[in-house]
Amino acid sequence: MADDTNIEDKKVKDGSIFFSYLVVVFFLAVLAVFIVAKALNTAFVEKDRWLALAKTQIMPDRTVLPSRGNIYSYDGKLMATSVPRYYTYLDFKADGFLLDTFLYSKRNGLDSLSIYLSRKFKDRSPAGYKSHLLRGLKSKSRQYPVHVGKVSYSDLKEMKKFSFLRLNRFKSGFYTKEMVDRQRPFGTLAARTIGDVYGEIDTSGVTKGKNGLELQYDSLLRGKPGVSSVRRIGGRWTNVIEQDPEEGMDIRSTIDIDIQDITEKSLLDMLKKIDAASGTAVVMEVKTGEIKAITNMGRIREGVYGETVNHAVADETEPGSTFKVASIMVALEDGVCQPGDTVDTGNGIYMYKGSRMTDHNANKGGYHKISVEQAIWYSSNIGVAKTILKGYENNPTKFVEGLYRIGMNADLQIDIPGAGRAKIRRPDDKNHYWSKTTLPWMSFGYETQIPPISTLAFYNAIANNGTMMRPYFVKEIMHRGKTVQKFSPRVIIPSICSENTLHIIQKMLVGVVEQGTGKAVHSDIIQIAGKTGTAQIASGGVYRQAGHQVAFAGYFPAEDPMYSCIVVIRQPRIGYPSGGTMSGGVVKAIAEKIYSSHISISIDEMKPDSTAVFLPIVKGGEKRAVENVLDELDIAFVSDSAETDWVKATRDKERNRIVLEDVTIRNGLVPAVYGMDAKDAVFLLESAGLRVTVSGAGRVTAQSIPPGRRVSKGQTILLTLK
Repeated sequence: MADDTNIEDKKVKDGSIFFSYLVVVFFLAVLAVFIVAKALNTAFVEKDRWLALAKTQIMPDRTVLPSRGNIYSYDGKLMATSVPRYYTYLDFKADGFLLDTFLYSKRNGLDSLSIYLSRKFKDRSPAGYKSHLLRGLKSKSRQYPVHVGKVSYSDLKEMKKFSFLRLNRFKSGFYTKEMVDRQRPFGTLAARTIGDVYGEIDTSGVTKGKNGLELQYDSLLRGKPGVSSVRRIGGRWTNVIEQDPEEGMDIRSTIDIDIQDITEKSLLDMLKKIDAASGTAVVMEVKTGEIKAITNMGRIREGVYGETVNHAVADETEPGSTFKVASIMVALEDGVCQPGDTVDTGNGIYMYKGSRMTDHNANKGGYHKISVEQAIWYSSNIGVAKTILKGYENNPTKFVEGLYRIGMNADLQIDIPGAGRAKIRRPDDKNHYWSKTTLPWMSFGYETQIPPISTLAFYNAIANNGTMMRPYFVKEIMHRGKTVQKFSPRVIIPSICSENTLHIIQKMLVGVVEQGTGKAVHSDIIQIAGKTGTAQIASGGVYRQAGHQVAFAGYFPAEDPMYSCIVVIRQPRIGYPSGGTMSGGVVKAIAEKIYSSHISISIDEMKPDSTAVFLPIVKGGEKRAVENVLDELDIAFVSDSAETDWVKATRDKERNRIVLEDVTIRNGLVPAVYGMDAKDAVFLLESAGLRVTVSGAGRVTAQSIPPGRRVSKGQTILLTLK
């Protein structure tokens, strides 16, 4: 009976547990269905709502600006670097703009802000700033300048602490527009070649080069922008860098700042002296083709010059008489002439095919019969033209091919945007008219277009034993101090002519300076070789109306060339246009200054100067110390009569020696300290019981208490040193 009761109780209990289990499962199933339904509702029905809410928790991504790479001189001096600058604005229509605070607050209002701005920038009075800002408020401008002009980052940080501006962006409406200033620590030096950048930051977040090396290597200098976002994490807005910016690479140029400074100053001095419209000067290293200096100065206003167009690489102008050397080189190579051949230039006027050709001395009767070599020395148009006509009148194509062969139209692959290219027409070129007079006029530098850099490359080849080098401006590209790419000297033409022709031409160029039109270039300090050039500038196809272009191209030292140089000056208004006096004068100044700056003299090798002082003035003092100094300096002295520890020194000029004599020191008496330094004099006097005051520096020349007086303990003595 008891067993049946237990079994029945067990069945009831099991049924109760099963029911409870079913209830739990049911509720779990309902909960699961609810969760799935809610998830589906969120994912599909309320999708847009939740996406919109999510966006409120993430601020838009911001561009992290990269730093633009620097440009350095060949020895690592900084020539161009980027500095951020900011325009500052107020948005008077900002949603949260605190108008009452702006107008009436004593601590954060307009009056206080005006005082801060006036003290900072000193360009307006407080009342002026107040009136300025009220005009902006009245206009309801969204971009009203707080300060007219750009401010530095440190200035901006300071402004953000000013009254009203220190409120947050939405309350004050204060915001900035970042710009980039490309600063050049050396001012205008090589400014046009280094180039400029656009001030505004591109929409992609980088600065862009405008011209020069800044443009040529813009993709390397600009770097790559990064990305940051502001997220709400843990109830706070946190700036998160999603992608780090990549700073721009640096460029080490070939420019030598010292030579650049010399070149620019020498050119500028001449331009001001002759009141020229513009001038160009380039210095190239002969062996490598490295451009060590390049300057392009143009008249901005009367008496004021600045870097303008890069004439050195961009101008395609008629070179004038500097081209005569190329013509004679071709003729020598083809066996048309020898340097001693005679050419009759007559009275300086020559009519050819109905056109009049003149020499610069036609008003003096001309040169008459001269040699081909003298035609180069004296820059005779007729002499050169007749020589070229003799060899190529019936075959001008051969002459032009000769010019191509010696590299006059070589592609120099200049790494400056906008670089020009030499243009020498051919008789068979249907696109360019070849007249009956083209050949002779071409022979002395007309009817061709040659950039100054191309002319320089040709003269540099003459200096470099015939090897034409590519002129280049960049030595290496670096990133974080490590070299990424190096640029080495590159040969354009291994040999522009035969060795014999080269020697003849080199001798002619020395003759131009020593005996010809380049006499003004002669220097007693350094030998210069080169050729003068003067050309009339054509305007609208007419000469004589636009003035002259004068030039000198050459190299120095002539016997072992280190540098080649070309100087081109346009439209001088003072003095007779002369390639020798004007452009040559600049080359001479550059050569002499470069030479003097590279001189090193050993003092040991210098001859004695008859006015030199061989015996120095020696301070008295402790005997052993004085003797040690004289021994170290190898100065002859005698001290046989000195028996005490203290001496004075006198000069025995007849025997060229220093004599050391005793300083008498007696107890209770003031010692004589004349001629001693302050340290020894003070020691002796304080040992005697005196208080010492010192005035001046050097040796003791006076003491307020004469030597030999009785010492009063604690008495003050004044020493005068000179």
